[in-house]
Formats: sequence, structure tokens, C-alpha cells
Amino acid sequence: MANIYCTATNTGKGFYTHQDRNDFYLSGYPGDVWIIGDNSKGAAWINRVSGIGKLKAEAQKIIDDLTEEGQVRWEASPEEQALHSRPVKYTLP
Repeated sequence: MANIYCTATNTGKGFYTHQDRNDFYLSGYPGDVWIIGDNSKGAAWINRVSGIGKLKAEAQKIIDDLTEEGQVRWEASPEEQALHSRPVKYTLP
């Protein structure tokens, strides 16, 4: 099954519903990146939340940039190192 990638700001309650989760695949990532199952209900959800479609490479870049920023912060801060593990890059499905 193909995926659709977008950015959309989570506005809290009602941003996505239990029914949305039943109707299509939905997964959120840092940088307000969302992966949605490619069906008509998923596309309707993107419109409902004013999402902006992205290519997979664009969505991956957003996440990579945030991860790299976190790695720089972690390397510069002994406090970060004591509290958290170093951010790790991952690949979107």
C-alpha cells in the first residue's frame, strides 16, 4: 500500500479521531510530518486539517534536519547527555 506524506499542525482534540484511525493508516513524526494511507478518506483528512502535501524526500529532509539539530544540541550539552540518549536518524516508511 502506498503512503501519502504531508505536514499539518496538530491542533489537539479532534485533529484526528478514532474513526480516522480505523479508516486509514495515520502516523505522526517530528516536524509535524504525517504519513497517511493512500485512500480517499486519508486524502479527505489532509484537506480537513489543512495539510500540505510533501514528497517522501521532502518529509524525510524535515525529519533529518530536526534530528541533526538535536544531535548538535546533545553533543554540546552535558545536561542533555545525562538526561537523554543521542537522537538517531530513521527512515520513513
